[in-house]
Amino acid sequence: MTVSLDWENLGFSYMKLPYRYLATYKDGKWQEGGLTEDATLHLSESSPALHYGQQAFEGLKAYRTKDGSIQLFRPDQNAERLQRTADRLLMPQVPTDMFVEACKAVARANSDYVPPYGTGGTLYLRPLLIGVGDIIGVKPADEYIFTIFAMPVGNYFKGGLAPTNFLIQDQYDRAAPHGTGAAKVGGNYAASLLPGQYAKKQGFSDVIYLDPATHTKIEEVGSANFFGITKNNEFVTPISPSILPSITKYSLLYLADHRLGMKAIEREVLVDDLAEFVEAGACGTAAVISPIGGVQHGDDFHVFYSETEVGPVTRKLYEELTGIQFGDIEAPEGWIVKVDEN
Repeated sequence: MTVSLDWENLGFSYMKLPYRYLATYKDGKWQEGGLTEDATLHLSESSPALHYGQQAFEGLKAYRTKDGSIQLFRPDQNAERLQRTADRLLMPQVPTDMFVEACKAVARANSDYVPPYGTGGTLYLRPLLIGVGDIIGVKPADEYIFTIFAMPVGNYFKGGLAPTNFLIQDQYDRAAPHGTGAAKVGGNYAASLLPGQYAKKQGFSDVIYLDPATHTKIEEVGSANFFGITKNNEFVTPISPSILPSITKYSLLYLADHRLGMKAIEREVLVDDLAEFVEAGACGTAAVISPIGGVQHGDDFHVFYSETEVGPVTRKLYEELTGIQFGDIEAPEGWIVKVDEN
């Protein structure tokens, strides 16, 4: 590697790398895309992405393995989720092959910035799909930009695999019933900024959101998905039409079932039944797994396994997942895509 960075203390912040991918959609079809060194997007001031939120994004990572090669983790699943989001916002789908090849191209071009094996760092890829062009009425754009940029990152939550505490509150909702909660759109995250700031000021990592219709069921943990381990050794995640379908969550459901021999369940998780869980955590591409030590709900503070120690099942799941991602453990078929650096 020719790049000198403090690989073990990267944090999670933007870094302008040499290359990114860019493609445009015009006249009803995608034009041929490619790599560019221009980190500035050029778009009309009247673009629907700016005024009406016709915008979607994804997040995935490239991993350096022990033999020095680079691999992606389930990029086809990110492509499919972006396609579902595009359908919801009346945007053109980015074909899976185009998406995956673009991710590989960005990782390959910026290979010097993929952190070394053993540092815990990864190259985070941010695909972005936005409606652009001279549109001022409330309607879908005629033109679109699809781009992917990247940056080396460390842990999303400070402290790595260490329990943190969260705040449950029902003053704010992450998404509306039957809204865009299951789509990865910027508006969902904009809505989370104020409650997230409030939680941090109170000394918590973030907010745990309840279902917007009844405020009786757990949905998401900040910008990540919730999971709990029951006393009966079950891996449980909430099910709801307003939860973003996390690729990490579904990977953990599979691994809990097929690798750890647990019963893996998607079901409603009632906020009044937290005592059924002996461990709990948040999961997602950025966070990977963040153990939940305790949660504040009204006047009650509930502790799961420990406020200071990671539960044994959570640790096993983390080690299995990251072992697959970094190439140390055999992956289920189709989960890993190699990046040829030649």
